[in-house]
Amino acid sequence: MAPVERWTREALLGERMRRQALDAPLRRSADYATLFRRLQPVTTKALARPGSPPRLEHRTRFDDAALADKLRAERRIVKGRFGAGVAYVWREDLALFANAHRRPLARPSAVQRRVLDAVVSAGPLTPRQLKDETGLLNKQLMPALHRLQQAFLVYEDQLDEDWDRSWYEFSSEWPELELAEPERAPCVAEVVARFVEAMVFASFEQIRDGTRLPARELRAALTEQARAGRLLARAVAGVGEGYRAADEAAPRRGARAAVYLIHKSDFLARACASELGRRFGREQLLHYLWIDGEPAGVVRGRWGFKPYDVSDITLELPRAGRAARKREILAAVAAEYPPPRHGILRYDGRRV
Repeated sequence: MAPVERWTREALLGERMRRQALDAPLRRSADYATLFRRLQPVTTKALARPGSPPRLEHRTRFDDAALADKLRAERRIVKGRFGAGVAYVWREDLALFANAHRRPLARPSAVQRRVLDAVVSAGPLTPRQLKDETGLLNKQLMPALHRLQQAFLVYEDQLDEDWDRSWYEFSSEWPELELAEPERAPCVAEVVARFVEAMVFASFEQIRDGTRLPARELRAALTEQARAGRLLARAVAGVGEGYRAADEAAPRRGARAAVYLIHKSDFLARACASELGRRFGREQLLHYLWIDGEPAGVVRGRWGFKPYDVSDITLELPRAGRAARKREILAAVAAEYPPPRHGILRYDGRRV
């Protein structure tokens, strides 16, 4: 059994919120790169339009979407498929995350070869141009592109919100990057260590959910990082067993009292995906409610492009807390789903 830390659960949650800039959002864009690199790969907001920029939602006091748009136009942040999901990483960290998440393609299918040959010989090409070049249907073309993207054989150049964006041969755009199987294990180990440091303390389940890397490779990475003295296996009362950075000081203060709507692709939601699924299910899920540093409820409804309503706000709070914080929670939900486009129909199962 792992040694027990003298940490309180509340202090751990508070330090996690501070480290991810939720308790103290960034005031200066100059600090953005440090936070972005701590939480990468950074996704777009869930239920956003295709082509939307990545977001560090609730973590900045300035327009981070505008800054992210500028950075991707300059290729300072780069789009890819990391752990099967589309996200962005800092350009200097592309080799690290590409090697960790790359799914090699030893035997490309005939369709995949046709698409790759077209990109290599005639690229860059938009999907429309690729359809003309290959004669493939969209339902054949896009899965092939996505699988080639997972292998880091092609690169989708997302510089703005244009839907008809170009695809390039990856190696032609990033010739300086070394993508090789021997690089994979050390890169996985580095990605795991960075994730644990961002979480302050993380269970194996959270590491698996948050990194989306194979369990066998994660266990090897954790063993290697423990042997190197960077991570320690520990237990925290009221939290369970997990890992922390070896140089981590004991957290001292809990999270401030606050309500956040956390979207399904957010760093925290991805890290807690299995737990959230067990507690809240997936039905009509719009947002999670993070209250005082931990998940405590969900916002439900049927998402759509046309106006739609929040069907219910369901909570895992004591009855007194649900009543005392009703106004605060309703205000937080209304800020994300403002009238008259949206209405909030129920709170804790009762008509508002």
